[in-house]
Amino acid sequence: MPWIVGVSGASGTPYAAAVLRALLAAGESVDLVVSRASRLTLLDETGISFRDAHWQQDLREWLARGADGKPGTFEADVSGVRHWSAGDLAAGPSSGSYPTKGMLIVPASTACVAGVALGLSKDLLQRAASVTLKERRRLVVAVRETPLDGRTLRHLVALDDAGASVVPASPAFYAGATHIQDLVDFVAGRVLDAAGVGHGLYRRWRGDLGGARPTT
Repeated sequence: MPWIVGVSGASGTPYAAAVLRALLAAGESVDLVVSRASRLTLLDETGISFRDAHWQQDLREWLARGADGKPGTFEADVSGVRHWSAGDLAAGPSSGSYPTKGMLIVPASTACVAGVALGLSKDLLQRAASVTLKERRRLVVAVRETPLDGRTLRHLVALDDAGASVVPASPAFYAGATHIQDLVDFVAGRVLDAAGVGHGLYRRWRGDLGGARPTT
């Protein structure tokens, strides 16, 4: 069964790329939904136009790019990905009878958070998230916004009450980050931790104070 990965319009497309690479490296299959708003963000942050008709080519280029924008940083095999258009409300993930392991929304904008919390189902991303909740499957929401106002906080509480895991895109520094990719991978790793998917994206805390300091 696949994991659904939904990419909303919030800034943070490198987070989505890191999660996708790690899922595929772990041997997981992925159903990908890229919202219309996220395509604008992807174009702005990477210069890549994500097109339904050429999604494999565009996804391969996206996943090969590092968090610093450098192309060709990673190997990108997208054979384990199935793409669904965000406007296709008849797609497999729109139905509870379509089997999945759960869904990861990374990054999640406040508009996406509100839509899922309120059950609006305005596009396939929101519909798939609503289905994931009603079927009691795992939903991880990597919200990426600051500051958070009261409305968004209430929406996040509603998602938590519904059984979702809310994972703010907040990098930590105890893992010894020396590059922007390390910070991105930490967030991606925490998303995968919440989903129960194994990975080696960051150095875990072992109770050793100063363990992240570089040796001289």
